[in-house]
Amino acid sequence: MAATAPEKLKQALASGLLSFPLTDFDEADRFDENAYAERLRWLDSYGAAAMFAAGGAGEFFSLTVEEYRSVIRTAVASGSRVPVIAASGYGTQMAVDFAREAEKLGADGLLLLPPYLTEASQEGLAHHIRTVCNQTGLGVIIYNRANCRLQADTLMRLLDECPNLIGFKDGIGDIEETQKITARVGDRAILINGLPTAEIYAQAYKGMRIDTYTSAIFNFVPKSAIAFHRAVLADDHETIAEFTRTFLAPYGRIRARQPGYAVSIVKAGADLVGRSAGRVRPPLTPLTKAEYDELAALIELLGPQD
Repeated sequence: MAATAPEKLKQALASGLLSFPLTDFDEADRFDENAYAERLRWLDSYGAAAMFAAGGAGEFFSLTVEEYRSVIRTAVASGSRVPVIAASGYGTQMAVDFAREAEKLGADGLLLLPPYLTEASQEGLAHHIRTVCNQTGLGVIIYNRANCRLQADTLMRLLDECPNLIGFKDGIGDIEETQKITARVGDRAILINGLPTAEIYAQAYKGMRIDTYTSAIFNFVPKSAIAFHRAVLADDHETIAEFTRTFLAPYGRIRARQPGYAVSIVKAGADLVGRSAGRVRPPLTPLTKAEYDELAALIELLGPQD
């Protein structure tokens, strides 16, 4: 199947919630292709706008190159009704290699994660992003997080230079800089709320005209995640406030207790609803038994998801 053209992909991303599936590991900590394919089929039935394979929630940082190939190959072969966007990252040349591999395997787009470890100037970040964009025909989304903090001037220059740069996913939450970016980008790129537990910030970002966001909780309470997204789009403040009070706020408190819990808590949630993806890989750590029980109580309040 031909990959989705960058402009068409940009339009697809603007149409709804974005899914970041977990990557399945078996009891021996190996990638479980069959379980992953079944997970994708289950999530596909709930109507997200796009699927991001091997992303942050999918533990891209812990995958071997061969596992990465298997994850992207499985996602593309899943028959999903929505575009498949593959992650890329690490140093510039490795990011190019991942981008080429994703394109060869039939992915529709690319999420460019921050470069590995090192801090860099705006010019250095621009060179990194430009190099990856120039080496792929896929639409590229920048993940603005950690040591990749783009300023508005840098992003605008990249949009001028890279026709296939279609998106900017913000995982930092600098409201002032985001406002500058929103004011200048217009419809040249899709702007995405990519903060951990993005639902907590959905109203604030919608106030900045950023309606699209990535949903980690979609991995285990997809029905509730879709309902909340619809409430945000409809400015249903009563529903938003109730879901925030009963689920999002206490969920966020658990997630904030340890670094890396943004992934660990999602894997725990999937396990609790009978959709286990296995344990998180080191250096991430699982929730404690008490935290697991806290999360179970929150999920029970939401009712059945199937």
